[in-house]
Amino acid sequence: MTDTNTTVNVFDPRIYTQGIPHETYRWLRDHDPVHWQEEHEVGDWPAGPGFWAVTRHADVVRVLRTPIEYSSWLGATQIRDPDPADLSFIRRTMLNLDPPDHGRLRRIVSGVFTAGRIERLTTGIAARARLLVDEIAERGECELPVDVTDDYPIHNLADLLGIPSADRGQILEWTNRVIGYQDPEHATVVHGPDGKPANPRSPAMLTDMFEYAHSLAAYKRRNPASDVMTALATAEVDGQRLTDPELSMFFFVLVIAGNDTVRSALPGGMLALLDHPDQHRRLLDQPELLDSAIEEMLRWHPPVLSFRRTAVRDTVLAGRRIAAGDKVVVFHGAANFDERQFPDPMRFDIARRPNDHISFGDGPHVCLGSRFARLQLRVFYRELLWRLPDVELAGPPVRLVSNFIGGIKHLPVRYTPVPRQGVQ
Repeated sequence: MTDTNTTVNVFDPRIYTQGIPHETYRWLRDHDPVHWQEEHEVGDWPAGPGFWAVTRHADVVRVLRTPIEYSSWLGATQIRDPDPADLSFIRRTMLNLDPPDHGRLRRIVSGVFTAGRIERLTTGIAARARLLVDEIAERGECELPVDVTDDYPIHNLADLLGIPSADRGQILEWTNRVIGYQDPEHATVVHGPDGKPANPRSPAMLTDMFEYAHSLAAYKRRNPASDVMTALATAEVDGQRLTDPELSMFFFVLVIAGNDTVRSALPGGMLALLDHPDQHRRLLDQPELLDSAIEEMLRWHPPVLSFRRTAVRDTVLAGRRIAAGDKVVVFHGAANFDERQFPDPMRFDIARRPNDHISFGDGPHVCLGSRFARLQLRVFYRELLWRLPDVELAGPPVRLVSNFIGGIKHLPVRYTPVPRQGVQ
């Protein structure tokens, strides 16, 4: 690659089926850390105007921490531009707000998304992890995402929100529709009158989800419980309850982000361990390293690959002049392996400290559910790793076609069968 290489491509979602493109990211960090990326046509999805790809840790953190320069609200937070007709609707979600409006809504969610409420779910989360591992223990092999880890965060999230058991399968359908729209295995492409594919995050494509949110909120107001949906449905802002659109968008963020972050991180962390058997054995011998191991798994396999901002005004980043209105996209997988931040970043080290990865973001939009996500990861790995200590890969992983989520759809593993323990 030359110092002005224009063939670099970190946009095409198909690239990420091979994992993080480390060589490309390394070249960008060294030679063009704020790189103009063409936004070409992919399948049914039309070309876009292009964007600045940010790959160094310090620059990514600056973008995420400086909403006065790099806005979530102007163009929302996905790489592709939303339909202008949908933008005002999409801006209602907390992910797509800037301070001070963002802080107002975040304080509401923080007030109901408490440590105490999360910790009270620990017993149920642990029982679910035991049950899921128990169901595959005698087989000697399984398809980890399909058989185990896809269901685990869905039911944990449903417990947190207070979603009835009969409705929980709907969460997976919504998540696949919104997150997996670039992937042929999950996508259901709907074309509009103009022949263009409809944005899966547009109001028209989310009608059933929002109708469900309104129905559930109404039920919770009549039948209050100790769950997050009850708290949101009865929460007040400046003496007023959340509007229906605000409540709908909260539900959207919690269901989609709350599910898919853990759904992606779980098999991704297992794959990192299985690809590094020395560290796998080390963790089995030193279970006290589980928390730091989880942080290294998150650094190695960030569940979110990228987030978009829009330049509020003309600015300069890493020597590049960025014009007001330009798209600026940060790449978590690049920042997490930046040699300027992480000594020997290509070494997977379960005892790495410090470990300033940005897999849960940074700045005002740092992941609100990171505590809940870490709890689920800790409980699940504690159950699986020492119950099936010789688990190993039984075939290649199959990754999601996405430049947004680092999903793993298939991860075949094998292990010595062990007897079921039964649910206690």
